[in-house]
Parts: sequence; structure tokens; C-alpha cells
Amino acid sequence: MVDDRCLLPDRHSTLRLVPMPADLNQNGDVFGGWVMAQVDVAGAIPAMRRARGRVATVSVNSFQFKQPISVGDIVSLYAEIVKVGSTSITVKVEVYAERNYADPIIVKVTEAELTYVAIDTGGNKRPLPAEKTGEME
Repeated sequence: MVDDRCLLPDRHSTLRLVPMPADLNQNGDVFGGWVMAQVDVAGAIPAMRRARGRVATVSVNSFQFKQPISVGDIVSLYAEIVKVGSTSITVKVEVYAERNYADPIIVKVTEAELTYVAIDTGGNKRPLPAEKTGEME
């Protein structure tokens, strides 16, 4: 078996949570759909900040499951904007699991790239506002 141990990125996580037994599939691993939902939430956070308002997911450009997630793992999601268009924002999300408290192991379990579009209160596409200098992701 390949040793996929790594360190958490040296930046603040966008989202951190612990899956519960209700999040498991028939094999005892966390449902892929649960992971996808958390990735979408994490990706939307920097997109909403950049859009200064509502966004909608318009595309899942890539999604790769590298390892399963188990109950009790501390799941950390890191999201970063990789591209900005006139109405759209593309975000890369990396997911790590911290497991085995007696001998801690950190592994990258998922990575994805999603595109969001800025929307107005009516749900219509709108242009992104000009970027402010020193703006956080």
C-alpha cells in the first residue's frame, strides 16, 4: 500500500467537520454525495466573498476521490479561487482527513474544481464587482 500521508496546508481551512454514522454508505465509508455537498459549500464561501453576494454552482469541472473518509475523521476543506471571469468564479477545493488519534495521520482524500456564477436576488446572472485590493478569498 502506498503511504499517502501529508501535512495540512499552511493556511486557514475554509470548512472543518466530522462525519457521523448517518453519513455512511453500505460499505461503512462516508457517502460520496456527502463529500460532494461539503465541497460545494466550501467552494461557495470564497466565491460569495468575491462576488459580494449570492452565487450558484454552474459546473463541477473535476472531482477526484483519492481515499475514503470514515466516521471520526476530522475533515478539513481548503478552497481557493483559481480563475475569475466577468460573472463566474472557479474554485479549487482540497479535502484532507485527520485520522488515527493514537498515531495521527493526515491524508488528502478528495480534490475538486467547481465554477460558480454571481446571481442577483431574482436568481439572474450578474457581473462581478471590481476586485478590492487586499480582498480575502
